[in-house]
Amino acid sequence: MPVMPDTWIRKMATEHAMIEPFTENLKRENVISYGVSSYGYDARVADEFKIFTNLDSAIVDPKFFSDKGFVDRKTDACVIPPNSFALARTVEYFRIPRDVLVICLGKSTYARCGIIVNVTPLEPEWEGHVTLEFSNTTPMPARIYANEGACQFIFLKADSPCAVSYRDRKGKYQGQKGVTLPRL
Repeated sequence: MPVMPDTWIRKMATEHAMIEPFTENLKRENVISYGVSSYGYDARVADEFKIFTNLDSAIVDPKFFSDKGFVDRKTDACVIPPNSFALARTVEYFRIPRDVLVICLGKSTYARCGIIVNVTPLEPEWEGHVTLEFSNTTPMPARIYANEGACQFIFLKADSPCAVSYRDRKGKYQGQKGVTLPRL
């Protein structure tokens, strides 16, 4: 499975709408960088956040998930409480080709501040806004900047297309828009 270069990412984004909106070059001036890099795409975080708070003593349970543990904020800068997390989404909408698997890694700028970004792989033929999880591992409040770089997506091209794609099996997160909470 080769890692796909900037030329392939640009072609797929412009000719096949793989990433919308698409930033053709890396933007770095006075922002946390985003756009095409040598072997990846640095996506931006949108201005919609679900910040975890335990005011109502909610239990985090993936089988019976309650949104009572979150407060919603639409803001240019989200402050995550100490040792807590926030959910957000990418500005970009992704359409993954059938013969590609996408891995996401957090930006080093955030990692160096104790802020970890987690995303599961984007499977073949999945599409939607990517839900991002920002964990603040520090004992202090941490700030996330909307409309700036949050994570890097790396595109791995398979030798042949898969027999059953995410779209084929009607995955539960197909076509998601906005910040999407866990589903069973």
